[in-house]
Amino acid sequence: MKILLSNDDGYNAPGIRALYECLNSTDFHSEMLIVAPDRNRSAASNSLTLTEPLRMTQLEEHIFCVNGTPTDCVHLAVNGALDYQPDMVISGINAGANMGDDVLYSGTVAAATEGRFLGKPSIAISLCGDRHFETASEVLRLFLKDFHHMPLDADTILNINVPDIPVEDLKGIKMTRLGKRHCSERVVKHQDPRGNHIFWIGPAGEAEDASEGTDFYAVENGYASVTPLKIDLTHYDMLNKLSDWFN
Repeated sequence: MKILLSNDDGYNAPGIRALYECLNSTDFHSEMLIVAPDRNRSAASNSLTLTEPLRMTQLEEHIFCVNGTPTDCVHLAVNGALDYQPDMVISGINAGANMGDDVLYSGTVAAATEGRFLGKPSIAISLCGDRHFETASEVLRLFLKDFHHMPLDADTILNINVPDIPVEDLKGIKMTRLGKRHCSERVVKHQDPRGNHIFWIGPAGEAEDASEGTDFYAVENGYASVTPLKIDLTHYDMLNKLSDWFN
C-alpha cells in the first residue's frame, strides 16, 4: 500500500508528522510519502496555481514541500512530478475542525478531493483543536484496519473530525452528515503604519445546525465524526424543478 500524505498546515506541522508516525508504527504495511505546502495554506480550498511556476523541494527521503496549495501538492505528486503512484491519499491531521460549511473552504478537504478527482481513495482528517493529535491518529488507525472492505462509491471522500480530548476519553466513532454554521463574523478592520485600511477575515460563525446526526453534534458529545462527501455538487431536486419550469 502506497499512501500520499498531504495537508494545508504545511509540511512541518505537528499533525502531518503525527499522521506519518502513526501509520509508520502500525501493521498497515504502507510506504508513505509526504508532499505538502511549504507554509500554512489553510482555507486555500480547491485552488490550483496557474500563473506562476511550482517548485517541489525534497527535504528528506520521504518529505517534499511545494510552494503552492494543498491541491497543487496532490496534483503534482499523483500526476507526474514524482516517480510515485500512490494507492490512496490521506490529508491531515489538520489543527482545527473541518465540519459543516468549513469543507467548502478547507485546504485539508481539498487535498483529499484532488486525490479523489485523480482516482485515488481519499480521506481528510482533522483534530478539533491542536493538542491531542494522538487521538486523531488512533481513530484513523482503527478506521483503516478494514478499509479495503468499505462499500465506498468512486466519488466518495471521507471527512473525519476528532474531538481534542485524550484517547481514553473518546466515546467512539459516529457516521454523520454535515452540520451548518451561522454566517461568519464581520471582518476585522485595522490601519497599517501608513494609515491605510487593512482587513482580516473574521472568525467562523457558531454552529446553526448541530442537531443529532451532524458532525458538530458528534464531536461536541465526545465522538469522532466520519462524514462521506461527494464531488458532484448538482442540486438534483432543483434541476428537476427548473427543468419543469423551463419546459
